[in-house]
Amino acid sequence: MPKFVVEGGHPLSGTIRPAGNKNAALPIIAATLLTEEEVVLENVPHIRDVRTLLELLGVLGAEVEWLDNNSVRVRAAEVGVNELDAEMAAKIRASILLAGPMLARAGRMMLPPPGGDVIGRRRVDTHFLALTKLGATVKADRGYMIETTGLKGADIFLDEPSVTATENAVMAATLAKGHTRLRNAAAEPHVQDLCHMLNGLGAKISGIGTGILEIEGVDRLHGGRFRISSDHIEVGSFIGLAAVTGGEILIEDAAVEHLDSILLAFERMGVVCEARGRDLFVAADQERVIRMDLGGHIPKIDDGPWPAFPADLTSIALVVATQCRGTILIYEKMFESRMFFADKLISMGARIVLCDPHRAVVVGPSRLRAAPVESPDIRAGMALLIAALGAEGKSDLYNVGQIERGYERIDERLRALGAHITRTDSRGD
Repeated sequence: MPKFVVEGGHPLSGTIRPAGNKNAALPIIAATLLTEEEVVLENVPHIRDVRTLLELLGVLGAEVEWLDNNSVRVRAAEVGVNELDAEMAAKIRASILLAGPMLARAGRMMLPPPGGDVIGRRRVDTHFLALTKLGATVKADRGYMIETTGLKGADIFLDEPSVTATENAVMAATLAKGHTRLRNAAAEPHVQDLCHMLNGLGAKISGIGTGILEIEGVDRLHGGRFRISSDHIEVGSFIGLAAVTGGEILIEDAAVEHLDSILLAFERMGVVCEARGRDLFVAADQERVIRMDLGGHIPKIDDGPWPAFPADLTSIALVVATQCRGTILIYEKMFESRMFFADKLISMGARIVLCDPHRAVVVGPSRLRAAPVESPDIRAGMALLIAALGAEGKSDLYNVGQIERGYERIDERLRALGAHITRTDSRGD
């Protein structure tokens, strides 16, 4: 198994460009099943989750070809298989995104339980409630058998603003007969990207970026070309990287239009960024003093549905807070296991009180020291990598395949900023 050997204590400086949005690429790849014609996708992150989903499309009968390192051609002229291999589906959470398009295209899908990060219970009920409203039947046993004799538009209220459930419902409704009104829909940048991509193929979706999506079903979609937006979660990770290492980083094509809540949260910790057109500049030697709430009360950073602070960045915020003067509460509301990696930061010298599965109080700054740590999931893994880059000494970071599921060639890209990081076999072979 590979690991990263990281020598910390070196400020990282230079220019970096975020990859395409992973959480947009996955539903967009799934959406290529909705048309028989060729679709070319650009700015696709070349990461493990994307490769796995493309393999699943190939199993279903689609032609898949990488045109270059970040461009993919997909043509699903015929979809002859409607049952996924359980072992392959268990590799990624995104396998569930095939439910909507396969239901619309083939009328039937046998879906094994999806995999993904172990960050708490991740219910799938909302997906199937929405698809049932559109005319599907769902039978659950060791997997999920979904079938329909024809999808019809409906007025749907999601019981939670689930990103992937919204995406599944939108994809299915695109080819349903009649009008669909999807209320309490997720509005994250990746949901917006999917809707714009579908409209580019001939779909009729309005309300993009809001909690109510209106979809007028069409008979068919045509082919096309779409460029996936920059990953705002990577941008937030790079802001945290600059803050913890004390470096000066210019983030190109930073999706600035999606950063309002992210920049506010970092400013609360004394980390200020400067927008330069489509780029974002993070200066060295940030103040890194936590701004107290009025009356001297302890502030908090908490996540929520878009446009609130993204849950995927709470792990990064936790690490940044360890290097800021003052006390702050990090409150992760969505997943009950995401904060458990705090014990690894404590072993590196961080002063953190884990109050419960969702809340951690951080008192900073702490002098981080090198330690052997293991990545439990994508985002916690990136947070631990940032901590190791800011720590004194040499750290071994294990299970880096988790990080590489979400961050493309991260070791190479960070070395270009001056990081002392080596990818090697964890057994030392």
